[in-house]
Amino acid sequence: MTSESLPYPVLITGASSGIGLALTHLHLSRGDHVIASSRQPDHSPLATLNDHNDRLRLIPADLATAQGPASLAAATAGYTDHLSRVIHCAGVLHDSSHNRSPEKRLENLCAENLEYSFRLNAWAPILLAQGLLPLLRQQPAVFAAISARVGSITDNHLGGWYSYRSSKAALNQLLRTFAVEARRRAPKLTVLALHPGTTDTPLSAPFQSRVPEGKLFSPPWVAEQLTQQLDRATPEQSGRFINWQGDTLPW
Repeated sequence: MTSESLPYPVLITGASSGIGLALTHLHLSRGDHVIASSRQPDHSPLATLNDHNDRLRLIPADLATAQGPASLAAATAGYTDHLSRVIHCAGVLHDSSHNRSPEKRLENLCAENLEYSFRLNAWAPILLAQGLLPLLRQQPAVFAAISARVGSITDNHLGGWYSYRSSKAALNQLLRTFAVEARRRAPKLTVLALHPGTTDTPLSAPFQSRVPEGKLFSPPWVAEQLTQQLDRATPEQSGRFINWQGDTLPW
């Protein structure tokens, strides 16, 4: 795929803020048609965008619910019979309103928070892939999800962050498995796990004081870097875990 506007729509989840919103802006600026999803898109910056761009469609979906991924897939199928690209950006690290925060010790573990992290960070993207597969099989397409380097088992030297680390590791395995199956069932599809680097978003806000100088990236910059990787992606690269520079990361 090239940097020219894509022939079929792009679906972006978690599109109301952070990297998802930046990716939505970028794809619209390129002339792409975008289907943007979040829990309440009509009460987010997406609503203003929607008022001024007829290439943007908004779909509300809570992907942490059991029916959320299937509902989003069905609604997407109502707009198009094929997608050029799916970028799953929805995810959770912390949520003060529900007393969710990265666990530093075993004593901080909570079954409810573990389950929620897995539902949104790991189960939602693969269930979305399940529902969208008919829209990704006939023409070249990319299915990508925002992962994180802290999900690497090989690279885990600090410990902590049990829910986030393990849910992203699960996401990586699910995407890798999907890529293997897609070689048979959707050979024109490229499946990727993406590490965006530490990005200046609400997700990273409580931890930015620890980020080395020059290593905190803006959402528009990250969106540009990731989009370059997706533009270059080919089925031969399917199943990879890469960063914003295209470097392969350890599982």
